[in-house]
Amino acid sequence: MSKRRDFLAANSGKRAPMPGFVLLVRDRRDDDPAMRVGYTVTKKIGNAVVRNRMKRRLRALARDLLPTSGVPGADHVLIGRQGGIERDFAHLKVELAKALAKIRRSTPPVRAEPVEAPGAHAFRQAQGERKSK
Repeated sequence: MSKRRDFLAANSGKRAPMPGFVLLVRDRRDDDPAMRVGYTVTKKIGNAVVRNRMKRRLRALARDLLPTSGVPGADHVLIGRQGGIERDFAHLKVELAKALAKIRRSTPPVRAEPVEAPGAHAFRQAQGERKSK
């Protein structure tokens, strides 16, 4: 992901904050099963060298875990936090696995056909009868 609007849209999705980073996941609701990933680290974290090191760590984490544990058809954004640069890589990896599990638990499975609420059919029929009179 490289467009600002994609990052802003991901901000409206599900959020899993961890000590080293924040994971945002937003379902794109299109039929493309590909996962897109974006990385960002604010200027509060440090100079460019530190921010780029943090982004490299986030990329390595995503490369290891997202192909197997990510949400298909969703945008994933990893936001680096202050503590992420000092944390051990193994701890970050465990945290990302926990964050992905949390997101997957809160994401309902996709259904093949839409489900109608009980009584909705009768309600629509009653609405149609009133309009025809």
